[in-house]
Amino acid sequence: MEQDYSQYPRHLVAVDCIIFGFDGEHLKILLVKRNFEPQLGEWSLMGGFVGNEETADEAAKRVLQNLTGLENIYLEQLNSYTEIHREPTARIISISYYALIHIEKDLQINENYSFQWFDLQSAPKLIFDHNEMVKDAVLRLRRRASTRPIGFELLPEKFTMKDLQNLYEAIFSETFDKRNFTSKINGMDILVKTDEKDMTSSKKGSFLYRFDEKKYNKKISQGFMFKM
Repeated sequence: MEQDYSQYPRHLVAVDCIIFGFDGEHLKILLVKRNFEPQLGEWSLMGGFVGNEETADEAAKRVLQNLTGLENIYLEQLNSYTEIHREPTARIISISYYALIHIEKDLQINENYSFQWFDLQSAPKLIFDHNEMVKDAVLRLRRRASTRPIGFELLPEKFTMKDLQNLYEAIFSETFDKRNFTSKINGMDILVKTDEKDMTSSKKGSFLYRFDEKKYNKKISQGFMFKM
């Protein structure tokens, strides 16, 4: 005998995406200007409803691709938000995700959206409970970045040691000693030093590095633990 669920309420389920980028100095967040009521013209996270034939993960990937034109973005489910009156129009349960994007990639932003990158520290007030989502995402990003090399998702393929230090200082809102930071990173032995240099910072230039994912995965299988 099949269970009759008609007596139970039905709720809308949405996904909201916190999209982080890095411009070389500051951690950024990509926001869209809301083009419908309620709160028309206010800044918002990018979101959408979960379709009948898709999972929440699939919906989040679809929303991101629809906005940015990018696939294979680092994406992680963050939390669920179920306050009864979190949105004024209907009972909507939202599942949040955070994504990491290299800000210099060729974003093909959907022309139907008005968007802007903001420095995380000076981002505007967002609609509904989106500021809470961003706060939760920052805390998760810091936890992940301290135990996994996910920060490299925010960097170009080749980067200087200074670029890497700037990134971690932006994520953790801390200032690191240059010598200690470089020593710790080199001690992990998960970077490859190239023969190329970035000549924009000085006449001598700075060597460019790249993250060696194969070497990292091999070290992980041998018991290595990434720790910042």
